[in-house]
Amino acid sequence: MKRYIAELIGTMVLVLFGCGSAAIAGSVLGNLGIALAFGLSIVAMAYVIGDISGCHINPAVSIGMWIDGRMDVKDLIMYIVFQCIGAIIGIGILAVIINSSAHLGGYTMTGLGQNGFGAASAVGLNAIGAIIVEIILTFVFVFTVLGVTKKAETGAVAGIVIGLTLTFVHIMGIPLTGTSVNPARSLAPALFMGGQALNQVWVFILAPIVGAIIAGYLYKVLMSEDI
Repeated sequence: MKRYIAELIGTMVLVLFGCGSAAIAGSVLGNLGIALAFGLSIVAMAYVIGDISGCHINPAVSIGMWIDGRMDVKDLIMYIVFQCIGAIIGIGILAVIINSSAHLGGYTMTGLGQNGFGAASAVGLNAIGAIIVEIILTFVFVFTVLGVTKKAETGAVAGIVIGLTLTFVHIMGIPLTGTSVNPARSLAPALFMGGQALNQVWVFILAPIVGAIIAGYLYKVLMSEDI
């Protein structure tokens, strides 16, 4: 159970600080600042809960790990459930913080760092483009996680590598879709925001899953001794 609770806490922190930076201070921080908030959240949690749960804090990462044979179906399901719960708690805390400020106008005005395409994309990226972007970004992220966590020798730097990778995929992805690469991170704000965010969230659940599956199977093939 402690692994699942660790995943809940880690996902909560990632969503609260990542989405919170976008919603509260995005105009000040800019895309690079928001990207760093997500990346640094991963770095912090990796060195706190990495030895407990592996610090997936992302259903896409858990799917990749499952494909590579590093976890069973029960753990996969439980990890995803607790990651989603953690994300919802994180967004709930963020919504309370925003609504408690006299100058932010409530979370319906600031947003909650939700993802989007079309009119919700800073560059007007359409649905097909959003799907392609999220598949590619998630593939790169999960592929990196699988590689850097495979051997014990790289364990000391794994958290930094993963955090930096999440940062650079956000740098590209924020103006396009807001960057998901994490179904739990996308689902939680969409549930609170409703409307367009909820109508579009299927892209940010489906595409990261596809990207994770591609990363998992390709990594497994490349690591196989049969080829």
